[in-house]
Amino acid sequence: MSDEPAVLTETRGRVLLITLNRPDAMNAVNTDLAQGLVAAIEQLDGDPALTTGVLTGAGRGFCAGMDLKAFAAGGPPKGFDRFLRDGSRKPLIAAIERFALAGGLEVALTCDLLVASEGAKLGIPEVGVGLFAAGGAMLRLPRRVPYSVAMEMALTADPITAEEAHGYGLVSRVADKGTTVEVALELAARIARNAPLSVAISKQMIQAQAGVTEEEFWDLQAPHLTTIFASNDAKEGPAAFAEKRAPNWSGS
Repeated sequence: MSDEPAVLTETRGRVLLITLNRPDAMNAVNTDLAQGLVAAIEQLDGDPALTTGVLTGAGRGFCAGMDLKAFAAGGPPKGFDRFLRDGSRKPLIAAIERFALAGGLEVALTCDLLVASEGAKLGIPEVGVGLFAAGGAMLRLPRRVPYSVAMEMALTADPITAEEAHGYGLVSRVADKGTTVEVALELAARIARNAPLSVAISKQMIQAQAGVTEEEFWDLQAPHLTTIFASNDAKEGPAAFAEKRAPNWSGS
């Protein structure tokens, strides 16, 4: 067994690069990886010096889903459901090389934006092994691709390509093979040029609008107005604009 952690983190300016690090197992999720992923998200959300994160996988691809050998021996990976349900408070970008399958696609769907390499396979093949995609795909996939596409993926177990996913709006950018992390980091750096609190609240509001009325949305947004407009960054932004300089965001 490798002595390296199952999840690695590296700070790139205001961006946290998170790497699933079980390449010999195609980054299949066991308890070590699940708990390492939760810890990485806590690092991202808890550090005011960080604005956004990029999540990728080491080795041959992004993530092949749950480690079925570990599941057979000891049940579901502890902590995995916490990430799948809660995700991150700050924006998170999935950088997918070659494949994101089963629970691996559900990890990607927990992210806010997906960057995938050309020809990458995205799928939920659980019905082919007597299971079903119980990690959020049944909820999130129909919200991000047409209903018939989500249904066909769930019932046939057949994947779609990154190019097809881009056409449906699931994938934000298709990258050349081997460059997804680079492209995702560029996108993350662009996001990180903006005020951290504003970015986090904007993510939350985009998520909150699904299934609510206009009146409910305005009520949901109202508490955040005071938070944002009274923040130090709300003072820093206009000051930097007036002084024709780059803002120095504090995240407060």
